[in-house]
Amino acid sequence: MLTIIAFLVALTVLIFVHELGHYSAARMFDVKVLRFSIGFGKPLLSWSVGRDRTQWTLAAIPLGGYVRMVDERDESQGAISAEDLPRAFTRQSLGARAVIVAAGPAANFALAALLYATLGWVGVMEPAAIIDSPRAQTPAASAGFEGGDRIGTTCA
Repeated sequence: MLTIIAFLVALTVLIFVHELGHYSAARMFDVKVLRFSIGFGKPLLSWSVGRDRTQWTLAAIPLGGYVRMVDERDESQGAISAEDLPRAFTRQSLGARAVIVAAGPAANFALAALLYATLGWVGVMEPAAIIDSPRAQTPAASAGFEGGDRIGTTCA
């Protein structure tokens, strides 16, 4: 059970960082974001924040997420107001749309680099390599190794 919970927590963090990349890039280009969702299905928690009243949602199935922006192609949004039309995703330049789309994977890449660098700075505990008694007349025996010696550590 602990493994499943740890997997879901790790997956949720990856999804959150990914979607936050899309969200941040959309905000950078002043695209109106309607919903930021972690998970699919029925919302468990939902709240609205900011001048655009972006709806932040945590849904029941944590196997993905999405950032819903004002988009002329989305018929479910109905008629888009004249003041929101310039802020639609589809009205942005090709470069801006490319940045918004690429920002999610870029955020995951940055997270991986940060976590990997943190492992290098903090270090990782690894089990010591302890040798068995070497066979007679082997290079290890000739070098003076004995059973119980540690490899790769300094001994006083």
